[in-house]
Amino acid sequence: MSLVPALIAIDTSIGTSVAVGAGGEVFEFESADRRGHTEAIGELIAAGLDAPGVSPARITGVVVGIGPGPFTGLRVGIAAAKALAAGLGVPLLPLSGHEAVAFEAMSRTPDERPVRVLQDARRRELFVTEYTGLDARGLPARSADAHLLARADCVEEERDVWPERIPAAGLLRLAELRLRAGRGFEPDRALYLRAPDAAQPRAPKRVSA
Repeated sequence: MSLVPALIAIDTSIGTSVAVGAGGEVFEFESADRRGHTEAIGELIAAGLDAPGVSPARITGVVVGIGPGPFTGLRVGIAAAKALAAGLGVPLLPLSGHEAVAFEAMSRTPDERPVRVLQDARRRELFVTEYTGLDARGLPARSADAHLLARADCVEEERDVWPERIPAAGLLRLAELRLRAGRGFEPDRALYLRAPDAAQPRAPKRVSA
């Protein structure tokens, strides 16, 4: 079987998902465990690189979901993607996970209505990103950047999308379309949207004599 150039996509904002696209085929591997990112990521990447028609030497870019998402989970996928891209000597291609969700939703039922992607952010809050539709290149047009919304303030709308996971395959297809359209990618910066729970301890207080 001949080997063709391929992209690999990684996301750990909700569960763990890895996809590889090669020769018009997409292979996706996932774990629904929302806490076991570290345990799952290595096996899923290995499975992706072992997919038919794929080898590490053929990977031309590493797509990574940058969130929004929780600090603990999101950093696992980003760190793995950076390490893989550096090891293979290929570009890192960061994308919003919500954009992949919106892209998949609007590609299935294309119309002019906006799409709002909502994701549980814990602490009675939601991660929210809004899109007006697909632009002339077939890419999601964002009308409101990712932000936090109190769950109590959320009024459900007809075109709301609540993803159970961020599809690595959607990230991969979105990246391929961006590359063909000559579009750039997101900044190499995770969308945590809030500070991590863990904090450095404060300096001990001085006790005067």
